Amino acid sequence: MVAQQPGTGSQPGPGVLLSGIVPPLADAYYPRDQTGPDLASTLRPGETVVLVHGAETDVAPAAQGGTGKTQLAVEFIHTMWYTRAVEVLVWVTAASREPVVNGFAQAANTVDASAPDEDAEAAAARFVSWLANTRRPWALVLDDLAELGDLDGLWPAGASGRVLVTTRLPAATFQGGAFQAGTAAGAPFEGAGLRVVPVAGLNRREAMDYIGSRLTEYPDQRIEALDLGEDLDGLPLGLAQATAVMSARRQGCREYRSLLAARIPHMPAVDGVSAAVLATWSIAAECAHELPPTGLAWPTLVVAAMLDHHGVPGAVLTSPAACSYIAGRPSTAGGPDQTVVRAAINNLAQAGLVTIDPASPARTVQMHASVQAAVRAYLPAADLEQVVLAAADALLETWPDGDAGPDRGQHEQARLEQALRDCASALRVADGGMLWKPEAHPLLFRAGMSLEHGRLSDAAIAYWKSMVATSTRLLGTGHANAVVARDRLAAAYEAAGRSADAIAVFQTALADRERNQGAEHAETIAARSHLAHAYASAGRPGDAIALYERAAADSGRTLGPAHPATLDARASLADAYQAAGSPREAIAAYELLLADAGRQLGAGHPTTLGARASLGAAYAAGGRAKDAIAQYQRALADQERMHGRDHPDTIAARASLASAFRAAGKGKEAIARYEQVLRDRERTQGADHPDTIAARANLAYAFRSAGRLREAVPLYERTLSDRTRVQGPDHRDTLTARSNLAACYQQARRLTDAIPQYERAVADSERMLGTGDMETLTTRCNLATAYYTAGRLTEVVAVLQRALSDCEHYLGPDHQMTQTVRENLDAATQA
Repeated sequence: MVAQQPGTGSQPGPGVLLSGIVPPLADAYYPRDQTGPDLASTLRPGETVVLVHGAETDVAPAAQGGTGKTQLAVEFIHTMWYTRAVEVLVWVTAASREPVVNGFAQAANTVDASAPDEDAEAAAARFVSWLANTRRPWALVLDDLAELGDLDGLWPAGASGRVLVTTRLPAATFQGGAFQAGTAAGAPFEGAGLRVVPVAGLNRREAMDYIGSRLTEYPDQRIEALDLGEDLDGLPLGLAQATAVMSARRQGCREYRSLLAARIPHMPAVDGVSAAVLATWSIAAECAHELPPTGLAWPTLVVAAMLDHHGVPGAVLTSPAACSYIAGRPSTAGGPDQTVVRAAINNLAQAGLVTIDPASPARTVQMHASVQAAVRAYLPAADLEQVVLAAADALLETWPDGDAGPDRGQHEQARLEQALRDCASALRVADGGMLWKPEAHPLLFRAGMSLEHGRLSDAAIAYWKSMVATSTRLLGTGHANAVVARDRLAAAYEAAGRSADAIAVFQTALADRERNQGAEHAETIAARSHLAHAYASAGRPGDAIALYERAAADSGRTLGPAHPATLDARASLADAYQAAGSPREAIAAYELLLADAGRQLGAGHPTTLGARASLGAAYAAGGRAKDAIAQYQRALADQERMHGRDHPDTIAARASLASAFRAAGKGKEAIARYEQVLRDRERTQGADHPDTIAARANLAYAFRSAGRLREAVPLYERTLSDRTRVQGPDHRDTLTARSNLAACYQQARRLTDAIPQYERAVADSERMLGTGDMETLTTRCNLATAYYTAGRLTEVVAVLQRALSDCEHYLGPDHQMTQTVRENLDAATQA
């Protein structure tokens, strides 16, 4: 866990952990010594502060915002960071349920990365539990909370943490019974660790000081500064735009006030935005448009305003589609075109219309919501279609394909995809139906697939339901868009574990395709395989086998035996046999698949290699250890021939062979190959790579399984040391390494070494995972066993009593583990 600057994410190493993208402090930020709430001093551990809009005025209606709540939150985060007052910092944009869940899931994997494949909702819930149970000091900001319901079941709280919320919701929402009725169960309310703090504009003195600090070009520039502050009612948003324009144009307050007074009476109404702010915005837009390269600021502002005001990736605004719209001619986004677009963005920032965060690829260009509302309201209807399609194409051009590559980390890509989804969502709100003319724009499907890729199951289900409804209403049930949307809805149900819903949708899809395209059409065969997969996921292997058998036969006959769909169906059929407890049929199916794939595709084809690995696993599961080893040896030879000895797939195949030897009781052979794997990992990935550390732990386990504890112990000790140094003392892998070392010490009868490690593991697990986590309960029982072996019966009883109480509370009195602990406690008390 390494200390990072706020806004740049987190990486392994020591220091403060940061999750999320913290907006930068604006160049125009003013420390509010008189009207600021001094959050760093007053927000204590265990408390929650909600920043709401101050008293409404003509210049500052509540819906408009602009009083500086987010900037106060940024200042708070920076203070927490630089004073090292906390160990974990989290920033989450809370404009809807989806970014809250995704932000919490990313935070969960920042503090504990041991479950990278976990569903986002489950990870978010795990993070909330971590906040409630950890002893590590933390601070969390929920910025721009739109609805209390978006935190249903996810309200963050904990004795070690500070929670700061910014919102445009009224203060009454968070007070007393209204708050309890409108939010998640268990959330705090006024008087129980939660304070609501109204944030109004700057007072007269602060406004005067602010203007004076920003206008330094010539002495008379600040004449009538106090009057300008009163004109704008001390609103930071209006003052920032006004002083930015005056600095760019070298104007004084008197000249600007004249322009403002003439402009305000002629501003058409925009919901939620005052005439004064509309005037400062329009003057700023004119100013930016005048700056060289002249004429490009407005189209740049329009594209940005179609997207998420919390932050637009810089790559979107410099994509070919965006460059073409902004330049007014076709563009390939070459260097010169991107240069002028970046200059236009800088002009917008100079005029106070946007904020630029060059350190954040995902949230590079931000604007205030009132600026976005004004731009959208003033955009001529005739221009809407062109800018909507340009923005949609720009998002699509920027969206990454597949998993993160070596040049983009997983956390960075997850942040980018969230920003792109937020931009797509904002565009759908403003598109006027253009994204469905004449049919669905590909962006709509890309956004939904991104939800699935991010394991946001609930959000994906809701999204695809909407897509099915809209495509059916606008295009008809048989249109390709409606068919694809229905398939994705079924897949989302299946990913969420809602098997019955998935099966119902897949059955409908299969029936429609059989009726409209015929029983042996390629898409019908694919639909049959999808339904079979849903049956398998639902634990109905018999139904899955019947459909896979038909899908494999139809695909072989229609598409050919070497077609990927045919081979996939046959591999799935073999898997279904294995799941159904039919090892003989599974082995026969894998053997036939391997033979055909080898003949049709070659020994080194990924399908052939996968079939060989599956056959080896089936042999091992069926007790045919000799045959399993033979397959793994052949797979290793094929990998070495295709990719070389040092390729990651080759090393992984060597590790699989080592595991097969160990499972077969061939400890000597297993150890030799585990040693080779460790040497390979150290040479190709370095001694501190997580895969290398895991290889060392596997070798330790092989020594331990063979009874060679003298060799196992130092490897386990090295593994724990490496995990602690590289991944940190509070990583789940470090906790596992400590428990494994304790178990090895215990097996070696080194109880004086084992017991302290178990005690530390129990304490760490309680702090990190909570008292009710299965790993905590298991480690506590292991500690009791070590005490028993050491003859410390009084401590055995105390530990088992605590374990039984926790098991009954968290698992229930009838859980198998609860019953086992109860029996062990009875035996210990009678000893």
